[in-house]
Amino acid sequence: MSIVKQIILNADEELRYPTPGELKAIRRFCAVGEQQIRLAKTLAQCAPKIVEEGTRTFWQICPRTPSNSGNRRKTEAAKRDMSWYIRLISYCLLAGNDQPLREIGLLGMKDLYTNIGIPLDNILQYFRCLRAEAITQLSEADAEAIIPYFDQIIQELVRPGPAYFGIKDRSVSQAA
Repeated sequence: MSIVKQIILNADEELRYPTPGELKAIRRFCAVGEQQIRLAKTLAQCAPKIVEEGTRTFWQICPRTPSNSGNRRKTEAAKRDMSWYIRLISYCLLAGNDQPLREIGLLGMKDLYTNIGIPLDNILQYFRCLRAEAITQLSEADAEAIIPYFDQIIQELVRPGPAYFGIKDRSVSQAA
């Protein structure tokens, strides 16, 4: 959700007009809007090459992966997933915040890959390769705007998750 929409919804929910500070935030958002649209377009144009080259680099680092097993369906699925995350980053650029990534991309991401049998270390390395490729494909200024979103994905993957059911209670069950 864009900052403009969020400000309007918050003001409406509180039955008030936007505050001067909120109006300044909308003005700042509109002032950089053209830049954000240009950046999202640039990312969309570079995305296929970022994914292709990032995938090649990933396979050099991790040659024995399901996506590099010769199974075309798995290869295409991996590239599709990575393209989807880059598309989410472009949504963040257009929204002016990371809400699309937080609400759509990161929610349950670790569980998904764990449940389908893909090691999180592989996914983590894949995103690092995509990040590095984005830096080479984009201008320095464009990369600076995009890299924090890649970093957010990477941080989500390295962040420890909740303990698995029963592990916390192991000492209790062993004592019983």
